Amino acid sequence: MYGLISKLLAVSGERDRLISILVQGSAGMPGCISYIVAKDRTDPDAIWITEVWDSQASHEASLTLPSVQEAIAQGRPLIAGFSDRNITEPVGGHGLDQPTAG
Repeated sequence: MYGLISKLLAVSGERDRLISILVQGSAGMPGCISYIVAKDRTDPDAIWITEVWDSQASHEASLTLPSVQEAIAQGRPLIAGFSDRNITEPVGGHGLDQPTAG
């Protein structure tokens, strides 16, 4: 499995609008096991995205989907910057169908 945990910074006052775009653009991505968008509780402009994919190739392929391309085009002007980005290797837990040994 392939995982990403990323922090985006929205343009001030645009976090909820950006969240809506990200959530709508994430529907129906082949190989996506989990795509969670969350508000940072201490920074009113920060968004955390936690992703779990069956493979890195599926994640990369998702970036070419029309729905994802549209979300990128709509969301880009609302992004003030990127903060943290970590690649992970999910190994199991609630919500993962097939826990694997690492």
